[in-house]
Amino acid sequence: MSFSSRSAKLTLLALLSASTLYCFYKSRRLRKLKLSLNPTLSSRRPKLFFISQTGTSKALAHRLLNVLNSNELVFDLVDPKDYEPEDLFKETLVLFVASTWEDGGPPPHAKFLANWLSESAEDFRVGSLLLSECKFAVFGVGSRAYGETFNAVARNFSKRMKALGAKEILAVGKGDVDGGDIDRCFDDWSRQLLKVLKVDAVGNGVDLYSGIGGDSDAESVEEDEEEDADLGEEDIVDLEDIAGKGPSRKSTNVVETNGKLNGKKVMVTPVIRASLEKQGYKIIGSHSGVKICRWTKSQLRGRGGCYKHSFYGIESHRCMEATPSLACANKCVFCWRHHTNPVGKSWQWEMDDPLDIVNSAIDLHTKMIKQMKGVPGVTQEKLDEGLSPRHCALSLVGEPIMYPEINTLVDELHRRRISTFLVTNAQFPDKIKLLKPVTQLYVSVDAATKESLKAIDRPLFGDFWERFIDSLKALNDKQQRTVYRLTLVKGWNTEDIDAYSNLFSIGRPDFVEIKGVTYCGSSNTSKLTMENVPWHSDVKSFSEALAAKSQGEYEVACEHVHSCCVLLAKTDKFRVDGQWFTWIDYEKFHDLVASGKPFDSKDYMAPTPSWAVYGSDEGGFDPNQSRYRKERHHRPKPTS
Repeated sequence: MSFSSRSAKLTLLALLSASTLYCFYKSRRLRKLKLSLNPTLSSRRPKLFFISQTGTSKALAHRLLNVLNSNELVFDLVDPKDYEPEDLFKETLVLFVASTWEDGGPPPHAKFLANWLSESAEDFRVGSLLLSECKFAVFGVGSRAYGETFNAVARNFSKRMKALGAKEILAVGKGDVDGGDIDRCFDDWSRQLLKVLKVDAVGNGVDLYSGIGGDSDAESVEEDEEEDADLGEEDIVDLEDIAGKGPSRKSTNVVETNGKLNGKKVMVTPVIRASLEKQGYKIIGSHSGVKICRWTKSQLRGRGGCYKHSFYGIESHRCMEATPSLACANKCVFCWRHHTNPVGKSWQWEMDDPLDIVNSAIDLHTKMIKQMKGVPGVTQEKLDEGLSPRHCALSLVGEPIMYPEINTLVDELHRRRISTFLVTNAQFPDKIKLLKPVTQLYVSVDAATKESLKAIDRPLFGDFWERFIDSLKALNDKQQRTVYRLTLVKGWNTEDIDAYSNLFSIGRPDFVEIKGVTYCGSSNTSKLTMENVPWHSDVKSFSEALAAKSQGEYEVACEHVHSCCVLLAKTDKFRVDGQWFTWIDYEKFHDLVASGKPFDSKDYMAPTPSWAVYGSDEGGFDPNQSRYRKERHHRPKPTS
């Protein structure tokens, strides 16, 4: 054989060997990709991580998992706390649905994974090829109201994964739980994800999207069968968990187009409206609401009033509970309405006329009162009184002081000789300064230290503590009746008596209301249980200790055992010749307002009846009412 012939054969053999190796390499890569998407061929399935605090991201991950599985893309759903981050280098495909929690950080169960990614990405010894065989995508869940930390966790996960060599197959999805469009964002991102995965798996662009988040995923909400039933998780649509739960029809109360009214942003979106209406709210216009209180029903039936009846002489059956702003700047852990209201740091919505709000509130309130006709115990006399409200509790849900025309609204209520009890969450000190006289002004003092206030109120403002302190200072300048409202939550804020006492000198309130937290059922946004609810004896002990710290400036004046509530009052103002004067002369108050002359809290006080005084046998229950005791099955108080 000639040399040239032998050389040609060797060249051909080399080419065949190279081709074989190349085909083998390509087939291995294709097989590896298909293994990552096909669980029947691989023992290590791709992973879908949920990073969730309130349950929103977990719910979205479950929805995505169902759609992926239905398209023969079977993933393992993973809780980061059950996963070893060092195993990430073994993965070929991972997806994240990630919520942002306090200060732009992850929820506690994902901190270890987040820290591992951060430390590894910044460690030169690890290198940028650690995750070179891994592909990933991230969808973020957050709130734009928190500014620059919006979806910080999702963005950081994307950054760290890429720094470690992983390939991002789809841009980070950014869902806004407070924007009302998280459904649409998640649907769009999921549709794109399915296309990308299908292209990778079989090499074509067939869209396997099959209606993710459609009506089939909607959860029905059952009507309450018992008029005073606690809210359970199945009874509400949480603002942070609205994905797949939108209403099937729009409300006819307002005309909305793409979430706007007359070209401006609408505070109450269809989803929020549907949820609040399920809870018994009557929505007024685009941002206000009114709701009949269970104590209103109770006193209509002659079964007793709330603690405001015992402390201040409010007739519960003549009290209207309303708010001109359903929005709030906090997301408190004990929120009665499980955050079904919107949030924001400033007024950014369409604004309704204050006169229209007052007229509609009274009209809707009286319609609800009329529905009590014929209910056992409701007399015609009480019904007629109830149809003419004399008090308005501007609290309900949200932050009423945010409403730009709050002073005009208060003036209109006073013109009709309706008293005003306004509650603010202590995040708008300038609004407090500008507020006209109200019958009684409350500031929620949910915690006594910066750390505990942040944990309990979950404020949107970064300077929340400074705003809180400034609000207390603004309260000190008010001449009318002022109140600190303390809500005790066992395990959260019941150990800070000294710190609470220190706050007294800042706002110098006339009264301090101390109330045990009300358990409103479980939800994705609140992990409180009955274990966090103090007994009345606990509230009494806390109140007595707090009064003792004041060295006589405040004393325990009243209690309402049924509400687990105690009142401290300023001794030099409201204890006259041994008798308490915590009640209000409402007619005198309205006369003072109408006069236009300056007046203070001592000018319209009235004597407190003996049955409402702390330690009385009645425990704050009006003896002219008939106590009705429901059959309870609560656990007994533990004995020491």
